[in-house]
Amino acid sequence: MNRQALESIFTAALDRVDPVRMVEECVRLDGESLTVTAGTTMRFDLSRFNRIVVVGAGKAGARMAAGIESVLGDRISEGLVAVKHGHTEPLGRIELIEAGHPVPDAMSVEASRRICALADSADESTLVLVLISGGGSALLTLPYEDADHTVTLDNIQETTQLLLESGAPIHDINTLRKHLSGISGGRLCARLAPATSLSLILSDVVGDNLESIASGLTTADPTTFADASEIARRYRIDDRLPEPVARALADGVAGAIPDTPKPGDRSFDRVHNALIGTNALALDAARARAEALGYETVVLTSQITGEAREVARVLAGIARDTVRGPGIVERPCCVLAGGETTVTIRGDGKGGRNQEFALAMLSEMADNPDAFRGVSFLSGATDGNDGPTDAAGAFASPKVVARAREAGLSIRDALARNDSYRFFDAIDSLLRTGPTNTNVCDIQIVLTE
Repeated sequence: MNRQALESIFTAALDRVDPVRMVEECVRLDGESLTVTAGTTMRFDLSRFNRIVVVGAGKAGARMAAGIESVLGDRISEGLVAVKHGHTEPLGRIELIEAGHPVPDAMSVEASRRICALADSADESTLVLVLISGGGSALLTLPYEDADHTVTLDNIQETTQLLLESGAPIHDINTLRKHLSGISGGRLCARLAPATSLSLILSDVVGDNLESIASGLTTADPTTFADASEIARRYRIDDRLPEPVARALADGVAGAIPDTPKPGDRSFDRVHNALIGTNALALDAARARAEALGYETVVLTSQITGEAREVARVLAGIARDTVRGPGIVERPCCVLAGGETTVTIRGDGKGGRNQEFALAMLSEMADNPDAFRGVSFLSGATDGNDGPTDAAGAFASPKVVARAREAGLSIRDALARNDSYRFFDAIDSLLRTGPTNTNVCDIQIVLTE
């Protein structure tokens, strides 16, 4: 197995989507003119503003904050960004608050309340910079509350866990979560008005839909309470939702709770959004590194979705073709893909979608090792955390199959129990990067020598 080449290609992808680099490439300060170039170009005359406030949330939040500090320095009046526990960075002007992910905790609520207070203090002479990356949905959790409804943090935690175990994709998870929130689904913008806001967004969502990233803090929400209720039914969790959640969804459908703000709402009049980093950008850097290492390289897609073990079968078929030839590219070759798969929890094991992807790939290799001669595989999460583990992903190859057999491990049993972490840990085949402080979905790498 060419583990060194796999890690080199993966690291090149991470380096390209380093948030400091991306912010500095997209945001320029020239005198009193702040220019943002990300697809389109936006310019802001800073002489119009008395204050510049920075808020935000996400696993890349600390590095994004470091990037904006390097551009604006002491022009920043104050700031607060919520990050996952342990995903920190030394900063000078912006405060970090560590909170829970993927299941929110009390600090997620505290962060939301403090950011809402900053938003409420903003006026027409305030420029608010909002730093958004994946993980923001959990890190900024403000349970919905009005005179007739009180959704608690415990309710949100229970609902989040049900969604994570259901195998629902992130878009569906966020559709339901934003309808239980007092800050997501564009509701933050109602608090920001009449200030001018600029959101710098790093995408961890397949397709880069802004309304799904961090549950759309600063974008109009096209989804409805009816959509959220349908998602609960589709993934068969509707009869297990906490009573306050079920009642809030039902009353929302009935019109007793205002829906999230829709396109055309006046609260978005002074809102500007810029997408500065994507999975496709990371894959392009991975391609360049693979080619520099001597591999003929093809990027399949940046939009993989679906059950991890099912998608693994497709990629395994492509790997077999590269061995047998002629495949989609001549050997020695590198096949790249990205996106975000899901895992429906059936067992009592420990793991994440990338480790399960690698375990399913290993299962295909075990059935016919000769068909994968010379193949090495890695599936890794760009944020460095694959599920509730300290691993970013895992490696697979015929040699890893052999090590597993020597150790007396059963691939089939590990898959049945969703126990990929313990399986790969026992044979030293986990990828551990630590928190990367970036987040643009996952990357799969197939090398054929």
